[in-house]
Amino acid sequence: MPYVNIKITNETVSREQKSQLIKGVTKLLVEVLNKKPETTFVVIDEVDLDNWGIGFDQVSELRKVPSD
Repeated sequence: MPYVNIKITNETVSREQKSQLIKGVTKLLVEVLNKKPETTFVVIDEVDLDNWGIGFDQVSELRKVPSD
């Protein structure tokens, strides 16, 4: 019973894109590990930019466009 957790920032990821991720990951586990799709779980967690850090900074700060 595989469980895959995908974490992404909550920026403009459509329902269709999430569906493609779920289908693609499930297909990969079926093809590579011979897992049953009916017992394969894929969970997508969308993380707010303020709650995701790279180095010393929040992604919300890193994504700000510098003003000229």
